[in-house]
Amino acid sequence: MANYTLQDITELRELTGMGLSDIKKALEEAEGDRSKALEALRKRGASIMEKKSERTAGEGLIEAYVHGGRTGVLVEINCETDFVSRGELFKEFAHDIALQIASMAPENVEELLAQTYIKDSKLTIADYLRDTTGKLGEKIVITRFIRYGLGETAEAAA
Repeated sequence: MANYTLQDITELRELTGMGLSDIKKALEEAEGDRSKALEALRKRGASIMEKKSERTAGEGLIEAYVHGGRTGVLVEINCETDFVSRGELFKEFAHDIALQIASMAPENVEELLAQTYIKDSKLTIADYLRDTTGKLGEKIVITRFIRYGLGETAEAAA
């Protein structure tokens, strides 16, 4: 008998975007413990990301964000296919990364990846990238960005 509920499955699906079979398997292995299942799903996402690291991410988009007319960001985020780059989840990810850059002003991509995600303090941007890679099933790369602040000097970050 399963020791998890439909609500457990639904909530883990919303958190991770992983497939139902992966979620059920993680819950069964964790004997219904949602936090253990979530950790297992995050590890699975990291494994997917590692497997995809050798692939070419030649598609993607450039997201532009301007905050209050005083701060502007351009960020290039790449993926493997234009099908994924046109999807809402990928566009949302790109927008969230632009917001992060505008808000936290990282100097480069490495610093950005190490930052705590402003929308979820339990995650870093690297965690958010890993989770999004797991959800979309493609390699995703934050390639470069530039941030302009009114009156500040701007340098491209890569």
